[in-house]
Amino acid sequence: MQKRDFLKSIGLMAGSAAAMSFTLPKKEDDAKTLKPNTLKKGDTVGLISPSAATADRMQFTYAKEALEALGFQVKMGKNLMNRRGHLAGTDAERAGDLNEMFADPEVKGIISIRGGSGAARILPLIDYKQISKNPKPLLGYSDITALHCAIQAQTGLITFHGPMGSGSWNSFNVEQFQKLFFDQELMTYENVHAESDDLVVKSNRIQTLKGGKAEGKILGGNLTVLTAISGSPYYPDFKNAILFIEDVGEDPYRMDRMMSTLKLNGTLDQIKGFIFGQCSDCEPGGGYGSLTLDQVLDDYILPLGIPAYSGAMIGHISKQFIVPVGAKVSMDADAGTFKLMESVFES
Repeated sequence: MQKRDFLKSIGLMAGSAAAMSFTLPKKEDDAKTLKPNTLKKGDTVGLISPSAATADRMQFTYAKEALEALGFQVKMGKNLMNRRGHLAGTDAERAGDLNEMFADPEVKGIISIRGGSGAARILPLIDYKQISKNPKPLLGYSDITALHCAIQAQTGLITFHGPMGSGSWNSFNVEQFQKLFFDQELMTYENVHAESDDLVVKSNRIQTLKGGKAEGKILGGNLTVLTAISGSPYYPDFKNAILFIEDVGEDPYRMDRMMSTLKLNGTLDQIKGFIFGQCSDCEPGGGYGSLTLDQVLDDYILPLGIPAYSGAMIGHISKQFIVPVGAKVSMDADAGTFKLMESVFES
């Protein structure tokens, strides 16, 4: 995930927006939740690449075969295999694939083949009115956080933070997908632990930062991407929300900087609960010393006095929760769980 390049590229969005733009719908102060239509086996899903390009051609085969194994017909985006620098085509091409999939009545769901960087560049080019008229499930994580946030902010549509088309479709992820999308279960998200002969369970351990229970819309995603769109029309309203975040390849001092942004922009003071996923490869680097990630979380979260825990199976890991972004959940920080309070699909 080339996030340094991503942050540098945001300044180029204005030039790209001139090529193709849509009028943003007026946001209501208390916007209603928009639920996507259901998915069933045999449906057609669209495979798109709104962020970085895919260099290995076999990845397109893996993604198509995985989605077919889940029971879907697969429609490839017209520009799926394009490339412009590190991006999967121009901004207009990538936004065009997303807009076309939402407008296509044959397509019942949309899945990103990968993340990387670049999704924020297409936010001004998305047809949010079309999305509101044709609510469909959208699945992806990492850089796709930009799409989750923008679609939530502009339409209220529930989208899904979870595995990519070319990502890991192990038994845990497949079972979770089937329960959520096909069986429409009111999921309880609770960590599982790998078998070990160690006296102490060490995989996927939860740490309770502050005990208690809370209810609210669950919003968030990748911390780097979330903070990069702060202050824009594509940043969600976090009032009374449950915030979840994760990241990868970030030194604790960078995590500290981004948590500071969430404090300064008012996000942390608005939320009712906090869930930290996993930060892969986020150990301190060289220099004179560093805060630990535990210290960073303590500094920003403990003063809030809200239920909070870390270690959830959310992030750049092979087995990961599929989180319905914008859904109403209840969380239990002592147990290290959260669960859906109502169906996330249109009945």
